[in-house]
Parts: sequence; C-alpha cells; structure tokens
Amino acid sequence: MTSDITELLPHRPPFLFVDEIISAGKDTITARHVFAESEFFFRGHFPQYPVVPGVILIETMAQSGGAGLRRLGVLGGGSLFFLATVNKVKFRRQVRPGDEVRSEITNLRISSKMIRQSGRCYVGGEAAAEAEWMCLVGNGEGAAQ
Repeated sequence: MTSDITELLPHRPPFLFVDEIISAGKDTITARHVFAESEFFFRGHFPQYPVVPGVILIETMAQSGGAGLRRLGVLGGGSLFFLATVNKVKFRRQVRPGDEVRSEITNLRISSKMIRQSGRCYVGGEAAAEAEWMCLVGNGEGAAQ
C-alpha cells in the first residue's frame, strides 16, 4: 500500500489538493490538505482577502475520494476519473490560506465505469462544504472531460 499521493492520483501541482489519505475503507475515506498561502488561486480570489474557491473545495473532495479508492485497489493504476455531475452542494464556511481541510468521503456506488460519492470537508470541527458527485472512469480517451 502506497502513501505517496502522486502514486495514487494523476494530478500534479498546482492542481493537487490532497496531502495525505488518513484512512481508506470500503465505505468511507478520510484525507487532508493544507491550503498554503502560495496556492495559485489566492493571487486573484481575492487578493485583499484570499479565500479558497468553492469549486476547489469540490475538487479537493473528489480527489480525496479517488485517491482513497486507488489506495484500496478499487481503481486500476492506469484509469482516470472525470467529474460528470455535482449535486447537493453547500458552502458553509470560508477556507483561508493556512487552513487544514479534512475531507470525509462516503462511497455511495463504485463500478468499473463510474464512481458515486458524497463528502464533507471541515476546518477544525466546522463544516466548510458538502456535495455529492459522480465521476466517469476511463483511460482518458473518449471519457467525459
């Protein structure tokens, strides 16, 4: 079992938003990421009061779920997964530079062609965002991108 995130995800900086998989089980995955002050989007969102964009929080949860499934061996090493739908999104608190986000992911349905998950991300004990999403699984050719 690998703990190197770059072996679990095809994403690379500056678009890699998982530092560690804390736990990965059949039903749930927990991961963490610290949003450093140097993150590319803080320069423009918003320079006077930097905040992590909501879409980045969704991406963080989806990457956490995918990395957890890879760690479990559910997804093959060569497969890619692409967001296809995002539903029931709620943003509950701002995430700022230096905040550590803990993502708690629930596996709703997993197959060789699709992944359906839900998740919440927290800063400390406070919920920051929640969503449900579906990813299509493919090899990068002809998959929804």
